[in-house]
Amino acid sequence: MGLLSHRVERLELKPGDHIYTWRAAYSYSHHGIYVGGSKVVHFTTKKEAGTAGLDSAVAISSLISGSSPECPTFPDCGFQLPESGVILTCLDCFLRDGSLHGFEYGVPPTVFLAKLRGGTCTTAASDPPDAVVHRAMYLLQNGFGSYDVFENNCEDFALYCKTGLILPSEAGIGRSGQAASAVGVPLAALFSTPFRLMSGGPLGMFAVTAGMYCAGRYITDIGVRKDVVKIEVEKLSAHLGWRRAKAEEESMKKQQPGKVVVTRLLPLKRKRGCDLQLQPVK
Repeated sequence: MGLLSHRVERLELKPGDHIYTWRAAYSYSHHGIYVGGSKVVHFTTKKEAGTAGLDSAVAISSLISGSSPECPTFPDCGFQLPESGVILTCLDCFLRDGSLHGFEYGVPPTVFLAKLRGGTCTTAASDPPDAVVHRAMYLLQNGFGSYDVFENNCEDFALYCKTGLILPSEAGIGRSGQAASAVGVPLAALFSTPFRLMSGGPLGMFAVTAGMYCAGRYITDIGVRKDVVKIEVEKLSAHLGWRRAKAEEESMKKQQPGKVVVTRLLPLKRKRGCDLQLQPVK
């Protein structure tokens, strides 16, 4: 266990583990669920022609360089349904020569606050490994909605597979610790500015900003938030469809002020028909 992240060895991996690797000189990390057999299910942008086995960053690099995107280890690496961002790859393609790290669950608040980077741990508890693998494989066949760097990214996917927890559509920022950190740093600097005169110099200013940053990360953690709900993976597609329809309706209202927007009834019927069992997290 380190201040930045928790590095693990390949021999330590077990099916159902949430793993990640740092990219672009530690500027961000890519997350996935290890399902056994040296295979990882993860979430990225939708499938691009000829780059199925690679995530979006590698796909762009391959297209520019003209190199072959085919996996040298497993010929079937890169299974991905059309119009879906969920993909199955081998561990080598997932890591891209990067180091292997394990996401930690059920950590005490003191450990969570001691981590210098978001997206490495959570205070929430993980579900059993068989449930985690089941969710990942089910989403591989059914999708996880549209990729969004702040509201629905690879870390959000892995967190859902591990916990089954989802945020309401009005939440804005998703479950991702990386997204919370990215937003938290400038906000902490902004809101700590009025305390500049009381902070006693640069060191005091840094302490105030760091404190507000850590507090912001903590209150957005899925193990602390009270607005998260647990949804069975078989009913998740209906929930995501309802959220997408609601977002489209709100967008239409903003684009056409003063006009009456007809509400789409299909997602509403689907929602009632599926009888989503939203279980509030206590």
